[in-house]
Amino acid sequence: MKIIHSALVLLFAIAPFTFSSSAEQNNTNPWLDYYDIERINVPKHIDPQIGGLSALKDGRIAITTHHGDVVIYTPQTNNWHTFATGLHLPLGIVQESDNSFVVMQKPELTRLIDQDNDGKADVYQTIYDGFGMTGNYHEFAFGPAVDNKGNYYISLNVASNFNGINQYIRGEYSDKCLDENKMRQWHDFEKWMAGIRKEVTRMFSCVPYRGWVMKVTPDGKAEPFASGFRSPAGIYMDNKNKLWVTDNQGDWIATSPLHQVNQGEFYGHPASLHWQKDWFIKHQDVTADDLTKIRTPAAALFPQGELANSPTQPLSTANQSAFGLPEGELLIGDMNMNNLIRFLPDAQQGEMQGTLIPFVSGDELGIGNFRLDFAPDSSLWIGKIHLGWAGDEGLVKVTKNSLPMFIVKKVKLLHDGFEIQFNQKLRSAPTNIEVTRHTYHYHAAYGSPKVDLQKVTPSNIKLNSNGKSIKVDIDNLIAGQLYTITLADLTDAEGRPLMGSVLRYNVNNLSNLNPGYANH
Repeated sequence: MKIIHSALVLLFAIAPFTFSSSAEQNNTNPWLDYYDIERINVPKHIDPQIGGLSALKDGRIAITTHHGDVVIYTPQTNNWHTFATGLHLPLGIVQESDNSFVVMQKPELTRLIDQDNDGKADVYQTIYDGFGMTGNYHEFAFGPAVDNKGNYYISLNVASNFNGINQYIRGEYSDKCLDENKMRQWHDFEKWMAGIRKEVTRMFSCVPYRGWVMKVTPDGKAEPFASGFRSPAGIYMDNKNKLWVTDNQGDWIATSPLHQVNQGEFYGHPASLHWQKDWFIKHQDVTADDLTKIRTPAAALFPQGELANSPTQPLSTANQSAFGLPEGELLIGDMNMNNLIRFLPDAQQGEMQGTLIPFVSGDELGIGNFRLDFAPDSSLWIGKIHLGWAGDEGLVKVTKNSLPMFIVKKVKLLHDGFEIQFNQKLRSAPTNIEVTRHTYHYHAAYGSPKVDLQKVTPSNIKLNSNGKSIKVDIDNLIAGQLYTITLADLTDAEGRPLMGSVLRYNVNNLSNLNPGYANH
């Protein structure tokens, strides 16, 4: 997450309310024609900032709160039950068994066990606390995600030079960082801001394994899994055992990315490399040339301020007939923008890439959509948080009604353009598709503007004979570019508008499309 320096006023509704999906009552937000968005009334004694959320098999919702509680909500009876207390900033929860949960606290991965079956945790068991902590406010810990063998995956924030380190730290201090005594002088804040802070990189990893994803077995054996992360607030394992991580824009992160994470790979932020055994360059001395040859590109990029500012947890789509989206996609939340986002994967030559499309949006949804999960009835539950920054608070339920909607079903990269498939027949061939492409700087500065933004004129647009797909021909496709395709005023054969009309495809790899199409 990024610091928001301006004041932010957050309003939280005291009473529950539902935004109707009736078109007659909806004059401004077309998503409400298809989805009901319900804000759940959180009792006053429950902290409404939700850092972790998991929908249980019996339909109950387990949440963790900013104040350190695990609370179980039963929608059928509107009952709120506190399972555990006294945790330290828990930002994720999964159910391990009928009587136990695993929670990611700021200092450790913890197992909570109800041994006597009275509905309250009796045992707080440390699974893993072998990562470093300096006391820096930005050293958040996220997760866990769980693979099909029961291993846990957690993601660790790097620290921010808005602070230094505290007197007592946990873990080895890196000799590639500024001297420890200097780093402690941030408590003299004027001196720190005026001088010493300028010697420190924007974000840093002075103790293990800040900026890493760690793999942890159920009995607590841990290993570094992947590196190169800044603020990886969203971590998720899909049903094909693929690990997904979202990161937040900042230094070395041009715009917020979505990564499909593989063991041993590096994803862009150099602070974490202090803990790579064969890495000897200090963070402040590293160059883009040092990193480009080892960096794995993002599967998708969220243009800053357009689609997302601080993306959060990915989640696999559920039953299509119940929620309206094809299976095999991801849904992703965001802290700063009032929309959800679809990711449609399209792997090329074994390298993950694909398309981001805006999904349910509007003031009814709101911002701060931090944790997501589908309940057994295919309703989507969203936990909100702000931590004093951008965001919101509370619990939201999103359900699909029975009305069919018109959406993009798949986007496929071809050797000479894109094939866009829809779930309904088009009324007519589109005539006003707009396409642009751009890239970003990879550098130590905070974020990047769009680089080399160009309008791309399709050489041909053709409606397939089945009426459910179009071919957008583009001459000279270029790898390493983000292509934005805007499908304005498109309707299906029944006159329904296209829901989600701006497609952003991050082209990483062209190598298996056509020998003639390489990086131009």
